Amino acid sequence: MAAYTFFTNPMSRGQIARWALHEAGADYDQVLVDWADKPAALLAANPMGKVPTIVHHTPGGERVVTECAAICAYLGHVHPEAGLAPLEDEAADYYRWLFFAAGPVEQAVVGRSMGWEVPADRQGMVGFGSYERVLDALEGHFSDHAFTCGERFTMADVYVGSQIDWGLTFGSIPPRPAFVAYTERLQARDAYKAAKSIDNALIQEQRK
Repeated sequence: MAAYTFFTNPMSRGQIARWALHEAGADYDQVLVDWADKPAALLAANPMGKVPTIVHHTPGGERVVTECAAICAYLGHVHPEAGLAPLEDEAADYYRWLFFAAGPVEQAVVGRSMGWEVPADRQGMVGFGSYERVLDALEGHFSDHAFTCGERFTMADVYVGSQIDWGLTFGSIPPRPAFVAYTERLQARDAYKAAKSIDNALIQEQRK
């Protein structure tokens, strides 16, 4: 048995977790999930029935991790040999922007795609304020940082970078120069290419 069981669908955020698994050098078995017929093993591990879900098979028992940001952070933590967990002086940026992407960025992008506009006098009531403020904050960081934590790629970049990469691809994030340059650096990584090639092949197979 591989170290991980990876429940996914190529047309999902499972692409983020696959990239993280490849960056960590983790050995995994994939279980492709049909939206209309979710396997019992997935529902037992994650009652939400969501992908991605990973199950880490350890001598001490099975550890279930869900939510893409958590999966990325977990894999960085349990695979120190990959060198992608934050160093002490990187931890502030690592956690700040990891959770910023999982919270305000996700909320702002989804809200905009749904056509939800937060009234100006109520922006203080929501975690992201406004779509424009979120993008400006993100752009400000990557205008003078090559990666989330500065000049070194970490596991936070898998999640933060995926949010921006997907946003540029599907038009939910505008192609500001800082975002385009950042994603180009990510797309040049071997693990990114390897993971994407698997998912792209699976997508083509599903479309036949």
